[in-house]
Amino acid sequence: MNEPITQTEEIVTFKKSHFYAPMVVLAFAVGILVGYVAWGRDVAPRAAAPAVPVAQGAPTERAVRRYDIPTEGFYSLGPADAPIVLVEFSDYQCPYCKRWHDEVYKSLMAAYPGQVRLVYRNLPLTQIHPQAMNAAEAALCAGEQDAYWQYHEKLFENSAALSDDLYASLAADLGLDASAFASCMTDHKYLDDIQADMQFAVNLGVQSTPTFFINGLAVVGAQPLSVFQQVIDEELAGNIPQ
Repeated sequence: MNEPITQTEEIVTFKKSHFYAPMVVLAFAVGILVGYVAWGRDVAPRAAAPAVPVAQGAPTERAVRRYDIPTEGFYSLGPADAPIVLVEFSDYQCPYCKRWHDEVYKSLMAAYPGQVRLVYRNLPLTQIHPQAMNAAEAALCAGEQDAYWQYHEKLFENSAALSDDLYASLAADLGLDASAFASCMTDHKYLDDIQADMQFAVNLGVQSTPTFFINGLAVVGAQPLSVFQQVIDEELAGNIPQ
């Protein structure tokens, strides 16, 4: 493991000071933790506080908390003016992130055509996923050649076999300039950007991947489609206080 990755591991160590103000999300009538056992999330070692609770049902006004999650400058899919902005903090080597990507992502986008903009932000849990940082860098390097989302898909397709050789192979499969891609990776051109993403998530209180924010409302874990639909439908209907 090279030096930049070692530095990143220091950044993602979850200290108690990061969680003095734990996040609070929608409070629901029933089913507070339904979905965790069947779906799940990857948690970084030594997390000092409970993760953001996942809940289902109609929120009460005083329980609603929306988080300000910047989306400017991050890769996104969907209309810029979509009424629903879904920000995903994710890790290419996280099995639960892959599960959500494979089993929920496409169905969710298809269920709300033109109404959802997905914004992807990086949270590689380098302490437990040694290839997560390199994979995130590779996706951004591919993005330089207008192939971010194609490469993003290939990473999730091959999440169990991530390696430096694979990144170069995927770039070749997509017809990217091999020299430019290799230089971007060797220079760790996007390392600082990814580390800033990670630090933002840690400071916010995010402890695990995947973690989502639906118009600023937090949902933790690779929850099934029904959980996302429940929140989105309530949001589109205007039933959740701003």
